[in-house]
Amino acid sequence: GFFAALFGGTPAQVSGPTGPMTVVMAGIILQFSDRPDLAFAAVVLGGGLQILSGILGLGSYIRLVPFPVISGFMSGIGCIILILQIGPLLGHAAKPEGVVATLKAVPEFLAHPVPDAVAAALLTLLIVYGTPTRLAKLIPGSLLALFVCTPLAALYLPNAPIIGHVPSGFPSLMIPSIDLEHVYLILQAAFVLALLGNIDSLLTSLICDNLTRTHHDSNRECIGQGIGNMFSGLFGGLPGAGATMRSVANIRTGGRTPISGALHASVLLALLLGLGPLAEKIPLAVLGGILFKVGIDIIDWRFLRHVTRAPRADVAIMFIVLAITVLVDLISAVGVGVVLASLLFVKRMATLEESNMRIVSTPHPEAPLTADESAILRRNNGRILLIHVDGPMSFGSANNMVRRLSALPGLREFKSVVLDLSDVPIMDGTAAMAVEDMLRMIQAHDQHLFFVGMQPQVTKVLRGLDVLDLIRPGHHYERRIDALRQAAYIGGSTHPDDAPASA
Repeated sequence: GFFAALFGGTPAQVSGPTGPMTVVMAGIILQFSDRPDLAFAAVVLGGGLQILSGILGLGSYIRLVPFPVISGFMSGIGCIILILQIGPLLGHAAKPEGVVATLKAVPEFLAHPVPDAVAAALLTLLIVYGTPTRLAKLIPGSLLALFVCTPLAALYLPNAPIIGHVPSGFPSLMIPSIDLEHVYLILQAAFVLALLGNIDSLLTSLICDNLTRTHHDSNRECIGQGIGNMFSGLFGGLPGAGATMRSVANIRTGGRTPISGALHASVLLALLLGLGPLAEKIPLAVLGGILFKVGIDIIDWRFLRHVTRAPRADVAIMFIVLAITVLVDLISAVGVGVVLASLLFVKRMATLEESNMRIVSTPHPEAPLTADESAILRRNNGRILLIHVDGPMSFGSANNMVRRLSALPGLREFKSVVLDLSDVPIMDGTAAMAVEDMLRMIQAHDQHLFFVGMQPQVTKVLRGLDVLDLIRPGHHYERRIDALRQAAYIGGSTHPDDAPASA
């Protein structure tokens, strides 16, 4: 936690063991139960891979996560925090594992509340919500509640469950090792830890950005988390990541710099080295009350206030991510949300790209034609078909473009087809194959094909897939007017203005 804060790229982030990282590490510990040096070698190596990913700039891709996904993620975490505090607020020390188990246990909690714990929780909520703004600038309401409620509970509310025994002692140095027999398993475990650690941390970084209205450095954050995990592995510690709940609590109580993350780690170290007995007396209901406010605060009320007027698709994605976050896990929620948002974006872009494909045989207001080009089409109505694409071509719209052309009434009757790609800035491989399908369709109808212009990136893609080999020599023109004149000439036009320059 200390080194991740010191070298990381998200100032207000607090790092430490997280649920996903701990689950993965538990599997690694079981896998190498007789060789802990190999297990912690995976932690150190995973940290090294995180540093490498930051150096290579891979962390920047986290910025592509859409806002509805972040909103659902935030609100889902807020709901998780609130649900998990139901037990402690009502005085039940043994919490069920997970949100679903907690929800199932709620009737039991409500049927047997512990009065002392409920009183401590109510007093805590009164303080965290009622602390005056001026006083909160000097001491956050949550910290004030901790200092006030802990001694009061010890004196007057003895039946309220407390944290209990805190282990003590500084961890000893663990020298990791790798042998050839297990190198593949260690690399595999290290890769999973690095990938999950980066995703976990950078998602928390997005939450911090949203709360503080700042922008983190994704690649530096990967490097900082990697350094932190390398140090953790050297001392036999669990691998960690940016912890969302701790980071939100930090931000809500005024933390904005790496000092807060480093101080968090220092306090934990102090508890291990001798201050543990002070923490042992803290009532769980007091912590539950503090976290209850954190849960309320992290819910994205800004988006929820506009939910009736926001785009329906974005609202649906937000609630899907929220539900998966609460009922499954955080990483799955973000994965599903990003996929859904990406599919929605591709659909919208495909519709836009398809509308940029204009198929005309006569002058049309939507087709950007010059007066001479319009005149040629008018004189050769029914003999020349012009296909003009204005904008990018991608896999989303490629098949629909081919389908539009094949469904065109009277396609076989045209003598010549002019395909103008001069206004296409970029094209992917799927779109290039769609262009090939168009060319083969035209060839199958024994029509003359004239190809107009291409930008360098488009030329590179089409040439790389051998699509340009389908264009006969001399049928590729730089200007559309020249292609139209040649098409009219071959189609039998005798008008002097339709004669190509070569004629």
